[in-house]
Amino acid sequence: MSLFLLTFGLLILIVTAMAVGVIVQKKSMASSCGGLGAVGVEKACDCDDPCDRRKKRLAKEQAWKDNQIL
Repeated sequence: MSLFLLTFGLLILIVTAMAVGVIVQKKSMASSCGGLGAVGVEKACDCDDPCDRRKKRLAKEQAWKDNQIL
């Protein structure tokens, strides 16, 4: 039983360390499949000239990407 508790405690310690690392880096989570970019779609909206609201959101997303680690 002590081996189980030791192993479980070690697992919890490792998961906690990984979570703290992600929080400290302020890095957003990303999927490994590539999303729409993997199938050749550059953007979700096919508008040639997006509306003002979308332009603001795209600028905010770009600023977020510029400040991202990696």
